[in-house]
Amino acid sequence: MSYDLNSKNFMIYAMKFYRAPNILMSEFEEDIKRVKYVKRMIGRYQASGVLKERIILNHIIVLANVFGVEFATKMLFLKLSPKHYGVLKPFLVFLQYLPDTIDSIDGQTLNTGVIPLDQTVVDVLRKL
Repeated sequence: MSYDLNSKNFMIYAMKFYRAPNILMSEFEEDIKRVKYVKRMIGRYQASGVLKERIILNHIIVLANVFGVEFATKMLFLKLSPKHYGVLKPFLVFLQYLPDTIDSIDGQTLNTGVIPLDQTVVDVLRKL
């Protein structure tokens, strides 16, 4: 399915891909906030050097469970800044969620192969 995900249509697609049979708006909103939590945890890691890898993994897994792997990955790359991609990528590789390309994010295709890996994150995840 091809669709261009952007800030304007984000909530529409999020509701479309949400996989909860008995949806409560409060639960949906909490699940959407997980993207912001991942962004915040990556930002804190980049600022302080303290990585909370299990919390980040948990949020990503829940996102994939309730939105599907493809849409969850697309959401993360839309909402996170390119400066966060090098930290996000090892988590997605570890979980086997990372495709070679991510189509139609703000009208562009993202080639994930050119995103450098944060070596500290890679080393931490290898120990899990």
